[in-house]
Amino acid sequence: MKKILPLFSYVFHPIFIPVMATLFYLFYNGTDFVSQEKLFVFFQVAIVTVFIPVLAFLLLRATGNMDSIMAFKISQRKIPLVLHSFLLIFLVRKSITIDRYPELHFFLLGALLSTILALILLFTNIKASLHMIAISSLTVFIIGLSMHLQIQSTFTIATLILLNGFVASSRLEMKAHTNNELILGFFLGAIPQLLLLVLWL
Repeated sequence: MKKILPLFSYVFHPIFIPVMATLFYLFYNGTDFVSQEKLFVFFQVAIVTVFIPVLAFLLLRATGNMDSIMAFKISQRKIPLVLHSFLLIFLVRKSITIDRYPELHFFLLGALLSTILALILLFTNIKASLHMIAISSLTVFIIGLSMHLQIQSTFTIATLILLNGFVASSRLEMKAHTNNELILGFFLGAIPQLLLLVLWL
């Protein structure tokens, strides 16, 4: 099991979570969008939240500013979080707008708030688990989406709750975080999503 646990840190890396949320959103709202629009939305989110950050990581690694995609050191997290914040702002302002994709818009807005809070904490030398921020925000979003659309998603929600535990265990196994950093990350991800639920639920 210890050999498998690190895999969860890679599969559920924070850069993949917006894409996962988008897939859930498009699947649950399957009848509301034509196939071309689904692909358009998916690729927009994928390019902005996955491909651009990966290119940025390669550039940062080449210049010696990062040595791992996991960004273990506090000093290596600031630039990626600033970049991530600007990319999320771009999405919510120009692409995933409130009038066309309200649920996904508020998820990304919640992700932006979580990212900014995590960034602020870095300047006080407090490192929150970005993995826990990501997986907890996704979990709350899917719970809210299921309630909003009145979809029975018991298995999916139970799986996501279980994945929160696996991701946390993975981070501990990799010695990337303390228990407090994991708990802090969980709440930094979940609370903004919970607060924004009232605006679209």
